[in-house]
Amino acid sequence: MGLTVESRECIETPEGGVVEELVVNIGPSHPSTHGVCRVIAHLDGEIVTRAEPVIGYLHRGIEKMAENRTYLQVVPLTDRLDYVGSMYANWAYCRAVERLAGIRVPERAEYLRVVVCELQRIASHMMSIGSAAADSGAATMFIYAFDQRERIIELFEALCGARLTYNYVRPGGVSFDLPDGWTETALDFCRTHREALNEMDRLYFGNVITRGRLKGVGVLSADDAVAWGASGPVARGSGVNWDLRKHDTYSVYPRFDFDVPTGSNGDCYDRTRVRLYECYESCRIVEQALAQMEPGPIRTSGMPRLLAPRPGDAYDHIESARGSLGVYLVSDGSVRPYRMKVRSPAFCNLALLPMLAEGHMLSDLVVILGSLDPVFGEVDR
Repeated sequence: MGLTVESRECIETPEGGVVEELVVNIGPSHPSTHGVCRVIAHLDGEIVTRAEPVIGYLHRGIEKMAENRTYLQVVPLTDRLDYVGSMYANWAYCRAVERLAGIRVPERAEYLRVVVCELQRIASHMMSIGSAAADSGAATMFIYAFDQRERIIELFEALCGARLTYNYVRPGGVSFDLPDGWTETALDFCRTHREALNEMDRLYFGNVITRGRLKGVGVLSADDAVAWGASGPVARGSGVNWDLRKHDTYSVYPRFDFDVPTGSNGDCYDRTRVRLYECYESCRIVEQALAQMEPGPIRTSGMPRLLAPRPGDAYDHIESARGSLGVYLVSDGSVRPYRMKVRSPAFCNLALLPMLAEGHMLSDLVVILGSLDPVFGEVDR
């Protein structure tokens, strides 16, 4: 996992004793630290006394680059933010552009956005659950989860030709309509995916070793989750019943019947298992969306290639796989954004690591980091 010893220090305890503190550097090493994350861990034996996440190794200046590109040219940059959930990053940015320019999106395009983003949620959660399982020694679960993710990637490849950075959601709509047979394949996936989730639940979350490694580790209270600005499964694992699709609803989500899974203990087990339950709900949403969707245009007619919104600003946010993903745009009336700022849920959730890791063992530190599900393209930007 890219672990190196930084230093040894003798520290006097409040009781007058002296302990030797070991400072260990973990990472940046992909994929062991869930991306290019570096954690400086201060240890008293095997116990973490302090953990300092060091970020910035994947910083590419996307927000600044947006100032030198047209509104449409920025879309491929957003793919590189949350590269495990690129559909979400596309959608959050496009909603901000549409709010800024007063663009009305056709109904079919809204349904298509919901379908692809709920499938993207499942794919992202399979990545998260699989890597969390690998962190705790369950390599078989990692393979099971990635098999399910691969089926979604194949659906996306058939839809838009890409497997990771999709550039599918565009200002005013989407780039392609559904190809022949795609709907039937997606519905078949939802049916078989539920069976796979049942098996994964028994295989991993029902395992006594998993429970021993995850339960009671990295406990986050509901009050702390709210105070630190946590969102998504990290907050819902602590019992915070907040989901933008329900509580600050957008697009066509009010037309769907689905539940918001929450945990009760706020530990690594609840945070990870909430993601599994969310996959069931995403299947429900996809099935309802495909059933309700009517034929029609997939993008706004008459959209200019060089969009120039009138001067002003706009903010919009969506519920990504990691939580509340927001984009703030400022227009000066030109064809390029004057400013762009991304509100990253992965960044906010990662800030919890020092508090959650303190007092746990070094082996627990890796599990806690994985339970926060950070994606460092979005953290660093």
